[in-house]
Amino acid sequence: MKLAAPLLALALAGLSHSGLAADEGTAAVQAIGRLNGIALACQQPALVSRTRNSVVTTAPKTREIGEAFENATNAAYLEQGKGGACPDAASLASNVAAAEKRLQAAFPAAK
Repeated sequence: MKLAAPLLALALAGLSHSGLAADEGTAAVQAIGRLNGIALACQQPALVSRTRNSVVTTAPKTREIGEAFENATNAAYLEQGKGGACPDAASLASNVAAAEKRLQAAFPAAK
């Protein structure tokens, strides 16, 4: 019985840590998904390919990750289609590079 409380605390700490990591990972996937949507809408096929490849090679292959990426892509694409100005290719590429680093930091084991 005396051992149960510390084990429970340890288990809860592990759950909260993995939840934090999942939130960081989801946010990183959503960020690169938004950039993918902008690249699609702004006709930047090389950056579209780069963002998709980054997610495929870095993030875990789960339904949640795929849905987060696709939902962020769709939302950004639709928003860009409302008449937003496209960023220049160099700025968009720089933003993609930063998002790739964030994705790699969120999912270091997948390297």
